Amino acid sequence: MEPLVTHTGKVIPLDKANVDTDQIIPKQFLKRIERTGFGQFLFYDWRFDDQGKPNEKFVMNQAVYDGASILLARSNFGCGSSREHAPWALLDYGIKVVISSSFADIFYNNCFKNGILPIRLTEEEVEELFIKAESGKLKVTVNLELQELSTSEGDTYSFETDPYRKKMLLKGLDDIGLTEMYTERIAEYEKTRKSYKTIVS
Repeated sequence: MEPLVTHTGKVIPLDKANVDTDQIIPKQFLKRIERTGFGQFLFYDWRFDDQGKPNEKFVMNQAVYDGASILLARSNFGCGSSREHAPWALLDYGIKVVISSSFADIFYNNCFKNGILPIRLTEEEVEELFIKAESGKLKVTVNLELQELSTSEGDTYSFETDPYRKKMLLKGLDDIGLTEMYTERIAEYEKTRKSYKTIVS
């Protein structure tokens, strides 16, 4: 997992509330066994019509938002099932930061574990960003160390982040990576601990 200290990117304004994980990555695409390759199916039912052709009216298909890496959404983003494929799809598409006034808890936690920074702002602040992002020219710089978000128009917003999750993102660590930092100590412990296994003949 790559560290996330600062990130600058164009903003995609997804003007929808209560976006659930089945909308983020529909269930028919969950058969893949790798974490990669899900980006092409992100918001599939909104990005494509019944014939599989791009829906030109959907915001992500508009050329002005090409290359955007920050997603702006309304409240309760990531609700629904607990599928970890949702942040996998976002990250594989190129999304590094998601901004909303509120997130579903499991999705929120899964973002941190997969290298995405979910940022909570007030509804008023989110509304301000939606207005600024309509032009397709809005860029945002996120500084995780300072817990600040600044726009290309000169506005600055502060956000809160759990210290432990913040540290993990800054170092680019997931739970497995954190455990691997202590492999030598774990190996030493395994050599000295008593075995409680009983062999039955």
